[in-house]
Amino acid sequence: MLRIGVIGYGYWGPNVVRNFSTANGSEVTMVCDMNQQTLKKVKKVYPQINVTDNIDELIKSPDVDAIAIATPVFTHHDLAKKVLEAGKSVFIEKPFTYTVAEAEDLVELAAKKNLKLMVDHTFLYTGAVRKIRQLIDDGILGNLYYFDSSRVNLGLFQHDVNVVWDLAPHDISIMDYVIGEKPQAVVATGIGHFGRGLEDVAYLTFYYDHNIIAHINVNWLSPVKVRTTLIGGEKKMLVWNDLEPDEKIKIYDKGVQVKTKEGKYNLLVDYRSGDMWAPKVDSTEALKLMAEKFVDYVENGGTIVNDGIAGLNNIKMLEAANKSLTNKGGMVYI
Repeated sequence: MLRIGVIGYGYWGPNVVRNFSTANGSEVTMVCDMNQQTLKKVKKVYPQINVTDNIDELIKSPDVDAIAIATPVFTHHDLAKKVLEAGKSVFIEKPFTYTVAEAEDLVELAAKKNLKLMVDHTFLYTGAVRKIRQLIDDGILGNLYYFDSSRVNLGLFQHDVNVVWDLAPHDISIMDYVIGEKPQAVVATGIGHFGRGLEDVAYLTFYYDHNIIAHINVNWLSPVKVRTTLIGGEKKMLVWNDLEPDEKIKIYDKGVQVKTKEGKYNLLVDYRSGDMWAPKVDSTEALKLMAEKFVDYVENGGTIVNDGIAGLNNIKMLEAANKSLTNKGGMVYI
């Protein structure tokens, strides 16, 4: 049984504690938070879990084998470094770190000490994303043309990061996983409306080889919540609506075929419009699957889709997007 310590019991921490408490092969033995009222809540729900407001006490505890970090991003590097130096593997909330340099430091340290890093890119373990990857691997969509994602809602405003760093890590991790290639460059535009110096609306465009383009729209100022991704392929097109209770993924047998006749300026365009079908999607909670994968990763090794290298790649794309935002949409190569 892998004994987990959790640092941070704020917005995401309760989900981390709940899933590591119920996942096969793990139990939560200690929770650390600076707020005494928060610790009382932990004891009320989980009387068997020890609590502390002393981070060093948790990190050094002989009753903790690995540690999950669910704290603001600016604390991630220092906390994770302390944990790794203490000889314990780390599960860490997204975004992985605040900078590429910090991410590289943690990846190098984990490798040096033969410890494991897992970044909480939860959506990679959802039934929908796993099904999309399977469809692409099976050639159902054919060669990919585009990836277009919208993740918008009213709030939650963050005090330490802009909307790109808050919401886009999800879509970038999904994009990176399902496309299976690294983008060459990014163009990002956005604006903040409340004098905080942090963008609350942003648009990111990633350019790939092979004529693939990816677009991500993130927004804290939308009157409605939207979680929709469109993926266009040579053979089929796909719509994923994560807010749909049942048919989250729909596959459309639609597309175009362009031919030339009597010279390149005389184009013939054939539009294909066939059936739509909705594949069955596994409904198991993604965070529980990820918790169990973390246990297996720590105990048995192997490979995972959201290790430290994947987290580092995510931060590289976020940092490049931020540079483009600063340059008012100038292209930044990754």
